[in-house]
Amino acid sequence: MADTSAAGAAAPKKIGLTAATLMVAGNMMGSGVFMLPANLAVTGGIALYGWLITCVGAVALGLVFAKLGAIAPMAGGPYAYARASFGDYMGYQTNLIYWLANVLGNTALAVAGLGYLSGFFPALTNPLVSAFAQIAVVWLFVYANILGPNLVGRLQSFTTSFALVPIIGMAIFGWFWFSPEVYSAGWNVSGGGSLSAIGTTLTFTLWAFIGVETASVSAAVVENPKRNIPIATMAGVILAGVCYVLSSSVIMGMIPNKELVVSSAPFAQAARLALGDMAGNIVALCAAIGCLGSLAGWTLLVGQTAKAAADDGLFPNVFARVNAKGVPALGLAIVATIMTVQILATMSPTASAQFGKIASVAVIMTLLPYIYSAIALKVLGYKKMPPRDYTIYTLIALIAAVYSLWAMVGSDGNQTRWALIFVISTIVFYAVALNHKRDVEDGTFHTGGSSPRWVRYATLVIIIVALGLTFWESLGRREIQRLLTRAPAPVSQPASPAPGTP
Repeated sequence: MADTSAAGAAAPKKIGLTAATLMVAGNMMGSGVFMLPANLAVTGGIALYGWLITCVGAVALGLVFAKLGAIAPMAGGPYAYARASFGDYMGYQTNLIYWLANVLGNTALAVAGLGYLSGFFPALTNPLVSAFAQIAVVWLFVYANILGPNLVGRLQSFTTSFALVPIIGMAIFGWFWFSPEVYSAGWNVSGGGSLSAIGTTLTFTLWAFIGVETASVSAAVVENPKRNIPIATMAGVILAGVCYVLSSSVIMGMIPNKELVVSSAPFAQAARLALGDMAGNIVALCAAIGCLGSLAGWTLLVGQTAKAAADDGLFPNVFARVNAKGVPALGLAIVATIMTVQILATMSPTASAQFGKIASVAVIMTLLPYIYSAIALKVLGYKKMPPRDYTIYTLIALIAAVYSLWAMVGSDGNQTRWALIFVISTIVFYAVALNHKRDVEDGTFHTGGSSPRWVRYATLVIIIVALGLTFWESLGRREIQRLLTRAPAPVSQPASPAPGTP
């Protein structure tokens, strides 16, 4: 690893246990939780059973990553585990898929966060205005990461705490407005049998737990990773799971199913029902803060997984170059550029449509690294755990792998097919990267180096330009003309009917 500090400077400050725990919980709850009640209402209250199955799968995955973090605290998460277990190609494949999935998912977070803000800023319903605002947000959090992981950890802790207020509040106090009749009336509205309905919910609930591996991926910037990563992972999963089940269930008993299915902000709607419009607006604001704060943590994760592979020679060296804070600044700038192109390419009339285009593909591409990580626990844990623990964790890993496979089977067939075609095609990219890896191994090429200073300033300039374009487009020339006109706009009169027309 390259020297990440200037001569004589102290080592970069790392993330503590509390910040790591909130980063795990925040990355999972960033976008999914605030829309889950409406998504699950398509199936009905029977989604409770789907939640229980998903919680078992998520806890199994959490235990897998927690144990992997304890016996092999390697930076890179799923990539590092797959490479150590199955060789360079599987590691390369895992990293490329996981990295792209996170890039896609980060764009979805920006879309969702600004979607919640559209009630406060109606101009964000304009696709072009929203796109420029999303670009500004993406580069803003890249800039925050360039300033150092400790800043990101504090930011994530603040935004997660902010977002948890309405979620925990609804999970605890919403029961005063809970109606068993409303809940039972929408028990199973899927039109299918119970088993089919439960299976359908898994595709929704899976997105809610994406991020369980966050602490293990960011091992390089976490204090005492062997101790803190397992604790942060399990605490984050439990915190998120309890919030998910209680809050979504209580809302299903507050809002009739037909209204909940079409709700664009179920938490805000439930808060308005209970406490009035002011409460609804506060919840909507908290949802936006939660989503956008989660983007900060996911940006950190994207940079770290690419850097881990670049250090091993399996990714371009540009992603291994770090600044004085130990952050792969140039690599993050490249990621932000890709996300900018993606945002412009997926502009849609509504945030939900754009979110749907991106999130479903990101989930499918994340499942394969999860399966590899679950099986890697059996490989890496051999003779590193007592026989009894090894047997127990092998069973847990099997549960996690089966759950991930089940979720993949329940995903959109066409998207799954193209995702797997891409997985197969990674052999071509690996062949291109192989010579670079050999040069690193024989010492011909040394990874790392200093990230150029201009990246930080260029990032700041892009943020300012994107914000300026957002403001300019939100006004628009025609809007300015209307604002300057004091008289009311003329009312168009219907044309007089032609003679003889009935």
